[in-house]
Amino acid sequence: MRQRVITAVVALALFLPIIYFDFGGVSVALLGALLAVVGVYELFRMKNLAMLSFEGILSAIGAVILVLPQDPWFSFLPEKTDKFMLFYFIVMLLLGVSVISKNTYTIDEAGFPVLASLYVGVGFQNFVNARTESLVVLCFGLFVVWATDIGAYMVGRQYGSRKLWPEISPNKTIEGALGGIASAVVVALLYLLAFPGETYFGYNFFVMIVLTIIFSIVGQFGDLVESSIKRHYDVKDSGNILPGHGGILDRFDSLLFVFPMMHLLGIF
Repeated sequence: MRQRVITAVVALALFLPIIYFDFGGVSVALLGALLAVVGVYELFRMKNLAMLSFEGILSAIGAVILVLPQDPWFSFLPEKTDKFMLFYFIVMLLLGVSVISKNTYTIDEAGFPVLASLYVGVGFQNFVNARTESLVVLCFGLFVVWATDIGAYMVGRQYGSRKLWPEISPNKTIEGALGGIASAVVVALLYLLAFPGETYFGYNFFVMIVLTIIFSIVGQFGDLVESSIKRHYDVKDSGNILPGHGGILDRFDSLLFVFPMMHLLGIF
């Protein structure tokens, strides 16, 4: 526990100033790109694939392309060209290897690096876009996720008895999941009251509470998805970059689902 606390304090001391100040308007984008590359590495590591391989490098590049905003990072592209076409070029290269290798490298094998870059790339892309929209939007998402995690842990530890999804994550309980939702709603209420107005991100107060419940559920589902991946590859943690916490995907699995859902539902 002491190691977990020390790691959390150090990580927050580095993380919070970056997202608060967003130095030069580029630091959050670079942070998101770095986290995405580490996330791809962790996925490759779990699958026992070398990151320093053509597919590992292309997958990491694809994730970075997705994370970094079109302007200014891809201003060299023709005016009518979207950066997603660069990502699709990565897909074309991976699929093209099946021809060059005479099908010793197949479309099934090419699918993993593409999905890996999409999973972490789109997740961290929306993390960056939320900060570009405003610090208030980004913090709303972070607070909902953190409140859900803390509430689920504390309620589940104290009152949890009925398993939520034992085949995927044996320690999670229904009581914990409900506690996480309740905690997220309380934190969202306080947060929204701190920024009073007739609308909240384009919605009224009641709708925002409903959306908070949705985001909390989606975040917990993202956590379960990461647990499912780890169970499939028979690993305890996605990585060891954060002592006591595991890897980047272990800490950001909920965020990788919540921020895209926030964008899908029009929060930013």
